[in-house]
Amino acid sequence: MGKGLWERFPGQVDEADMILGYSVKDVCQGTVGNLDQTDYTQPALYVVSCLSFLAWAEDSGKQASFAAGHSVGEYAALFAAGMVRFGDGLRMVQKRGELMAKQAGGGMAAVIGMELEGIKAALAGNPSLEGVDIANINAPGQIVLSGKKEDIIAAQAVFEAAGARRYVPLNVSGAFHSRHMRAPGEGFREAVSIVEFFQPFFPVISNLEAKPYEQGREAELLVRQIYSPVQWVDSILYLRAQGEMDFVELGPGSVLTGLLRRIK
Repeated sequence: MGKGLWERFPGQVDEADMILGYSVKDVCQGTVGNLDQTDYTQPALYVVSCLSFLAWAEDSGKQASFAAGHSVGEYAALFAAGMVRFGDGLRMVQKRGELMAKQAGGGMAAVIGMELEGIKAALAGNPSLEGVDIANINAPGQIVLSGKKEDIIAAQAVFEAAGARRYVPLNVSGAFHSRHMRAPGEGFREAVSIVEFFQPFFPVISNLEAKPYEQGREAELLVRQIYSPVQWVDSILYLRAQGEMDFVELGPGSVLTGLLRRIK
């Protein structure tokens, strides 16, 4: 994660280390902190995704027409579009990770092989799962649930009985992108309110509304994103409706490319 980027963009790496108080490169290499903990994961993902964008822009000589990022990836999309300075984006992500890391007792699980309407019906038909929310609408047949850990565990039998092909608990500490994150979301408001947002070079699609950010609403959208579902399917459908385009996934891994192939 980040291989080949650290030496290429020393200015941004030095700025990141100064803001974070540790070496982000060392976190990615496993010698500092714990990359599995969200207060380390989120800043690392942001930095690597931003540097990946800079490398792509430099190597390709191209200008993006749109940007979208999944969950914390949205902050890198804002940087790519020139809406936030690199350091301001990282400070927001660091605070976001700290607040979310404090939320113990939550869990998430991916439901594979069931469509959104079937999942909604299963939740509505089981009062014991009233505290479980839909967190990520990633692709047809791949929806992520979020809630208290005991409710996420109990939901497995319900969804397997309802026809899910697989039910996969995720290695997370909190009930991210659910109503249970409202308190950290509101706690995040102060950190976002002091950030200066700029006119974008190109539109950024918000996770919350699956349409471009509107100037003046940036803080509101980022606060609500923490406790609302990621509308990834609708975001991709919005982009596809704008005409023919090439999609490029920037950052570690290729999960989003896999989701893209399933969204028609």
